[in-house]
Amino acid sequence: MSKMITLRMPDERVTRIDELVEMESYESRASFIVAAINRFVEEIEEREIDRRIVEGYTRLPQTHEEQRWAEESARRSIAAEPW
Repeated sequence: MSKMITLRMPDERVTRIDELVEMESYESRASFIVAAINRFVEEIEEREIDRRIVEGYTRLPQTHEEQRWAEESARRSIAAEPW
């Protein structure tokens, strides 16, 4: 299901959106605005995931053994790359 929303924007912003719709081949102002909102929401969600990861490691830090294992695993992965 979807809902229609109405919003007001300054004329200058609408003009810029129209230019971007044309430049980037969006179907309409609406498709451009939906894409912009989706991108913004994804960025917010990614920041929330990052915050939770930091919170988890702050609450329960890695042990020295886990850190050593992670570093060794990273070295092996890098060494295996066909640079």
